[in-house]
Amino acid sequence: MNLLLDTHIALWALVDDSRLSPAARALISDPAHAIFWSVASMWEIAIKHSLKPDKIPVSAVEFLHFCGQAGFEALAIRESHIIALEDLPRHHNDPFDRLLAAQSQAEAMLLLTHDAALAPYGPQIRLV
Repeated sequence: MNLLLDTHIALWALVDDSRLSPAARALISDPAHAIFWSVASMWEIAIKHSLKPDKIPVSAVEFLHFCGQAGFEALAIRESHIIALEDLPRHHNDPFDRLLAAQSQAEAMLLLTHDAALAPYGPQIRLV
C-alpha cells in the first residue's frame, strides 16, 4: 500500500517524536508500504520555518535530506492533483492539507494524519 504522510506525521516520524502514535509507527515501518511525502509538505515547511524557526526547527533542505535518509519517496504536485483539489469539498480551509487530501485521492494513497479536520475527505484519510 502507498502511504502519503501529512506534514506533521512526516516530521514526527523523521525525529522519532513521541506524538507519533503506535498505529502510525506500525504503518510507516511496515516494509509492505511505500512511504511518500509531498512537495507540498516541503513547501509548507519552507514557509513556516522561515517565519517561526522555533516552532518548525527543520528547514526544507533538512527535510529533503532526512526524507531521503529514511527512504521516503517524493510525490510531486501534478496537474491531476490540482484538478482533484478544484473538486474537493470545503471541509477544511488549510491549503496545504487540502492539497494533500487531493493528492491522496488522485493517487489512491492512504493519507496518514493526526488532523481530524481531514477525516471528512473520505476513506483514504487515516487518523493516526
